[in-house]
Amino acid sequence: MVAAEPAHVALELAPGGEPLPREAALALLRRELGRVQAEVQRIFEARETQGLGAARRLSARMDRIMDAIQAYAALMVPPSKGALGLDFALVATGGYGRGVLAPHSDIDLLFLSQKEPGPRTRRLVEFMLYMLWDLGLKVGHATRSVKDCVAEAAKDLTVLTALVDARFLAGDPAPFTAFQAEFQRLRRKGGFAPFLSAKRAERAARHARYGESPFLVEPNVKEGRGGLRDLQTLYWLARYAFGVQKMPELVGPDSPGGGLLTEQEARAIRRAWNFLWTLRFHLHYVTGRAEERLTFDLQPVVAARMGYTRHGAQDGTERLMKHLFLTARDVSRLSRVLEPAIERAALGPPARRREGDARISALGLAFADGRLVAAPPDRDFSREPILMLRIMKAARDRALEIHPLAIRAMIRHHRQAETLRGDPEANALFMDLLMGKEAAKWLRLLNEIGFLQRFIPEWQRVVGLMQFDTYHVFTVDEHTIEAIGIIQQIEAGALNEVAPVATELAGQLQSRRALYVAALLHDVAKGRGGDHSELGARLAQEICPRLGMSAEETETVSWLVLHHLLVSHTAFKRDIEDPKTILDIADQVQSPERLRLLLVLTVADMRAVGPRVWNAWKATLLREVYWRVSEVLAGGMTVPERDVRVARAKEAATAELGGFTQEEREGFLSLGYPGYWLSFDAETHARHAHLIREAEATGAPLTVRSRVLADRGVTEVTVYCTDHPGLFSRISGALAVAGASIVDARIHTLTNGRALDTFWVQDSAGGAYDAPHRLARLGVLIEQALTGRLNLGVEIGKVRREPARLAAVTVPPRVVVDNHASNTHTVIEVNGRDRPGLLHDVTGAISEHGLQIASAHITTYGVRAVDVFYVKDVFGLKVENERKLAPLRLALLEALSPPSPAGGGGAAGALREAAARA
Repeated sequence: MVAAEPAHVALELAPGGEPLPREAALALLRRELGRVQAEVQRIFEARETQGLGAARRLSARMDRIMDAIQAYAALMVPPSKGALGLDFALVATGGYGRGVLAPHSDIDLLFLSQKEPGPRTRRLVEFMLYMLWDLGLKVGHATRSVKDCVAEAAKDLTVLTALVDARFLAGDPAPFTAFQAEFQRLRRKGGFAPFLSAKRAERAARHARYGESPFLVEPNVKEGRGGLRDLQTLYWLARYAFGVQKMPELVGPDSPGGGLLTEQEARAIRRAWNFLWTLRFHLHYVTGRAEERLTFDLQPVVAARMGYTRHGAQDGTERLMKHLFLTARDVSRLSRVLEPAIERAALGPPARRREGDARISALGLAFADGRLVAAPPDRDFSREPILMLRIMKAARDRALEIHPLAIRAMIRHHRQAETLRGDPEANALFMDLLMGKEAAKWLRLLNEIGFLQRFIPEWQRVVGLMQFDTYHVFTVDEHTIEAIGIIQQIEAGALNEVAPVATELAGQLQSRRALYVAALLHDVAKGRGGDHSELGARLAQEICPRLGMSAEETETVSWLVLHHLLVSHTAFKRDIEDPKTILDIADQVQSPERLRLLLVLTVADMRAVGPRVWNAWKATLLREVYWRVSEVLAGGMTVPERDVRVARAKEAATAELGGFTQEEREGFLSLGYPGYWLSFDAETHARHAHLIREAEATGAPLTVRSRVLADRGVTEVTVYCTDHPGLFSRISGALAVAGASIVDARIHTLTNGRALDTFWVQDSAGGAYDAPHRLARLGVLIEQALTGRLNLGVEIGKVRREPARLAAVTVPPRVVVDNHASNTHTVIEVNGRDRPGLLHDVTGAISEHGLQIASAHITTYGVRAVDVFYVKDVFGLKVENERKLAPLRLALLEALSPPSPAGGGGAAGALREAAARA
């Protein structure tokens, strides 16, 4: 309750009954408005009140200012002689009408008159609006008669909803009284059903725009699913149906609707209101605007302001977000339960009724209003928690709905799921739901009601758990359920165009149970500290027997969880043309069935991360890894001596060079070192032969050719020129200026001293870089970079950077040198924050240390870049001397660090520490 204060402002605007000049009145109002805003902010930030209390306080203070402005306007625009006084009501609508205001919210006003507004009323409205605008307030306004209001409300849902919250502020109360009577008649005449239908459609459109899931890692706290607007929708429905002012009025048997809310649910609504309003106030104060999205850069700031600190492995930001996601889950629960209850109380039970049958009765279930419930009076979820799984299976199998009362009861008694651990029937029902049709839908319901975390206690840690990075779009629990849904899409053939191999393999799997349980558990150890794959594999060995899985299934699930990143890491971070890469992964997999399981799990895991993670290039790499490892496991791929493989490659290339003379063929075959012949297929070798012959015939110092590979989602760029140190760095810099992202590269120096370098690039959206004008510019930029006419440092600095909201996500630089992954090359892996020109800086550092890059494999995970280089020294040997590696690590760490502003310091020490750790 906000304490009343003397309304002295109006008196000060008209001392002695004479109004102040407009500018003087404005100055006084500005001081008062500033004082009010500062007072509310001080009280809020001192934690003397929470968000909802602050919103009500701010609204109440604004009421006084509105009253003062109207009184002042009435004096400044006096009535004509003999005319009556004010003939309109000043009415608050929308959020302001509900008596709550955020610091930078719009103020919605209605100037309401009995009949069409007269000249003086229009001048008064205009005067007041200009006063409000000059005060810097954002005002939504309408000037209407009572008749017009009702007519507009009848045809426009937005107007109708705003008027549901209408609240009299000042002026003549008669128009408002008349409006209330007319509005009541409109509600009775139109009925509740159209309003309910319209609000549902509006909510569906809003969720489609702001996200269908309440577990997005950058949520909109006002408009997103599980946010303030969903709570307001419940309030609007209750107010429209029953005329209540507050949700607690629905508690108790004597309340409208006969007790639609329990005390516990009313408290949950208040907690959610308060928490979401508190978040919203912090967002407005931190940004200085009406910001409703809790973006990455704001999350740490808001978490600190709200007092969230590190607890164990979770930092303050993750704890704030978990609280937010659990609140969103509560709001989703309440919407699922309360909205149908309001509908039934307002409109009566459904016309169509369904009678029970013997099979439903045998399960301990019955029908109420045509929907499933636990059979009254002696069957309930508290005494028989197995009914929670039975009711879901029955609803799924018969395409029935579960009654909201049953969902409410399951939420209330979800803790009883603990008693089902190890129960054979519960295990069978759970596995049926996990692997049956619409598995994601039923898993979401099990997760929402709290059953899942009680049945599998290890799951509790990942509920609402976000990872503070820009790669993952969902919380861990939502990502996992999404992955299971994608496995079902693969099995149904719905992803045949984007994942044809996984679709084909899904029908060949012998260990389907193991696949689904592995998908459920693949991230279950996140948030515990340490390697989540290793920890998860150990947890799987404990969970699987409880779920009734055999020892062989348990071992398969544990292995899949341990290695669920093996295929993707190999595809994106290793040279799959190197036989050792394929033999190493085959040695770990050992079984064709495990390889099939791993590929399907990898595709589902990647596609469940977010909509922009999967692309045709990554799909191509995954397929290549699968087929090559599959060939080894089938015994069909042997790795003959290198000379034999080179000879075979040359024979295949020769067969493609039909238009070449014998001398030209021999000349081309003499150009490539063994590594070149083993890196491409015969068709590519033939293309290179034509390119080189043409370049040598014309004496061209530089040749750049591009080829769009639409099916692979990349563009291949081939550069043929004189080799020199730093060539890769300059070309990658030119590509960065052109807006092309390198995803893979092969670097070859030929026996004639010239370089034949191939780059596979994508555009910023992860598709082929295929616009003709951009491809033409790309060739020009490479030529300018190699001739020194393009200042790469300056031009790269002009390239558009990442959004400022991502700056809060830190990516510590890391360098790993591996001399075991390849028999012939040293493998250098660098991790750092992605930015334009990063590859240019990193490859420049490698070249400056006298190393030759044979291939590069580039992957980004949100703002994290993971770049892998296969290198040799000038003698064609691995780099194994630590005295050479130590300065290389330091140089790479410096290249990974973002450019410091002038005058900045202190980076060198941090780099040395990082080098020592690496």
